[in-house]
Amino acid sequence: MEAGNWGITREEAMELVDRYLDADNMRKHCLASEAIMRALAPRFDADPEMWGLVGLLHDLDYNETREDMPRHTLVTEKILSEKGVDRAIIEAIKYHNAENLTLKRELPIHFALTAGETITGMIVAAALVNPDKRIANLKTKSIKKRMKAKEFARSVNRDHIRLCEQINIPLDEFIELSIDAMAGISDRLGL
Repeated sequence: MEAGNWGITREEAMELVDRYLDADNMRKHCLASEAIMRALAPRFDADPEMWGLVGLLHDLDYNETREDMPRHTLVTEKILSEKGVDRAIIEAIKYHNAENLTLKRELPIHFALTAGETITGMIVAAALVNPDKRIANLKTKSIKKRMKAKEFARSVNRDHIRLCEQINIPLDEFIELSIDAMAGISDRLGL
């Protein structure tokens, strides 16, 4: 199994996700984040494979660090460094936890990952309250409306979703892209 251009293949990355994340919902979250990141990459003339790996691996240490957010992504950094994963992937992952690590987001991938991994929670929550529970039937307008309802998906950070605007992607466009990306893997997400 060759490690590819980024020091890890997608298959190897998925093996790590399966090894380190025992909760099915966390695995699905990582798959959804990967799909959104792959969809975003071409907008920045970036490599969809690299951006996808960032999305897939971003919460690798969640089981170990969920009660200690200042350590979140630092355990992932150690795991991926030992595997010889490209530093660009590791660094990009760290920036979705910028607030806890006192980092300042600057690159498009920093904003994209934070917004992309956060919107997955809003989309899943919206799908689950729909009668058919299908992502493919969600509308941008309904997601925007739910974002305004503070009591809906309370733990989803709306400000993080709006970071898409920092990389010149209007919110409506970002929501639509995210819905489409997740709908494209709906069989794996079960929605």
